[in-house]
Amino acid sequence: MLRNVAVLVLDGVAPFELGVLCEAFGIDRSEQGLPVMDFDLCGPSPQVRTSLGFGVTLEHGLDRLESADLVGVPAVPRMNPVPDDVLDALRTAVDRGARVLSVCSGAFVLGAAGLLDGRHCTTHWMYSDELSARFPAAKVDPGVLYVDDDPIITSAGTAAGLDASLHLWRKEFGADAAAMVARRMVVPPHRDGGQAQFIEAPIRATPARTLAGVVDYMVAHLDQDLAVDDLAALANMSPRTFARRFRAETGTTPYEWLLTARLAAAQRMLERGDDVVETVAARAGFGTAAAMRHHFAKRLGTTPQAYRAAFCDRRPASTA
Repeated sequence: MLRNVAVLVLDGVAPFELGVLCEAFGIDRSEQGLPVMDFDLCGPSPQVRTSLGFGVTLEHGLDRLESADLVGVPAVPRMNPVPDDVLDALRTAVDRGARVLSVCSGAFVLGAAGLLDGRHCTTHWMYSDELSARFPAAKVDPGVLYVDDDPIITSAGTAAGLDASLHLWRKEFGADAAAMVARRMVVPPHRDGGQAQFIEAPIRATPARTLAGVVDYMVAHLDQDLAVDDLAALANMSPRTFARRFRAETGTTPYEWLLTARLAAAQRMLERGDDVVETVAARAGFGTAAAMRHHFAKRLGTTPQAYRAAFCDRRPASTA
């Protein structure tokens, strides 16, 4: 399990993206029953200057990467040359089994090390074409918040580093642990970025405003037949007006919102309980196990059974 995290800090590092990795993995959350990471910043030189001009002192050199389970690479200027010893250290870390997580333009460091060759990846949408041009063997997807092509995890601009970090918390320690980390950071555990990775269906970050009561009703009654006409009546609107307002406030259709919510509910039940797939399908609102399997395959690229096998035992061990 993930226990040892080293963040690679290069000259010109973006402070916010560096802070994202510090907040996600460097905080002692043992009072919440979560594991504490052995966390350090490291780099090829003891002093670096951030993109905003202030300095950061590093206590560890590149040898710190030799023991890390996870190497974080925050954003840096895209055209900055990456020292050969940094590239060698990253490749060595991956070769021995470490994961690497980049934030925003940190993906360019991974590209320079050859770690994106043949892999799906992402970066800030403003830089995705450049990443593709400079590293043509990389499979760049500009339309997602992050990509997990294990052992390489790449995230899009700025706050997407939180999404990728929470995904890794969830992957290692389960949905409850990720939710606790997210709650402390006052962010949603998942955001909808259109990704189709093998992850929990995300929860949209921006809630509805005038339709908040209807959305709350939908969440509480996922197992029921929630027709647009009935939801529109609940909102005292015509079906056409309701559909238009719903998209304006949530960014999607009622059907797609319900599907996402039902997938998330099913995943939580598969992780946390022993109900058979048929029972989970009914309680989540899919009606039949066949229907749920169809949506799992289409959205998540897996089956409910495989999902349960992968994630049901990912709970943090007691720190007592």
